Amino acid sequence: MGDLEIRRATVDDLPAIVAMLADDPLGSQRETPDDMAPYRAALERVDADPNQSLVVAVREDRVIGTLQLTIIPGLSHRGAVRALIEAVRIHADERGSGLGSQLIEWAIDASRQRGCLMVQLTSDKTRTDAHRFYERLGFSPTHEGFKLRL
Repeated sequence: MGDLEIRRATVDDLPAIVAMLADDPLGSQRETPDDMAPYRAALERVDADPNQSLVVAVREDRVIGTLQLTIIPGLSHRGAVRALIEAVRIHADERGSGLGSQLIEWAIDASRQRGCLMVQLTSDKTRTDAHRFYERLGFSPTHEGFKLRL
């Protein structure tokens, strides 16, 4: 097995990223891998924002994981900066390999380097395996999240 590289995503990575986003019961209902235009536009917006990082994990020129890291300046906690991890996906062939842990560790390290006080994430209530995974990595289920679709 070759070396793992974690790097910023490029437009060439989008088909693999979107395929991973769509590769579960929730994602299959909301992602459209047959039309890359909205994903290209989204990547341009992400790349233009210095507080956003969309990264991929690559091994042997194959995209096998992804996540988005957002740095959030704020006033609470005495002006603390926090980080938000979203859209964590691991290719089906790589699940259980430790790749998810490596990606999250990368995000935590990147957050520390940016001076963040904490790292937070949300996970759909139905993803109980993911909840156990995050708890094993030291995350605590401290809050209840809410969403309002616009």
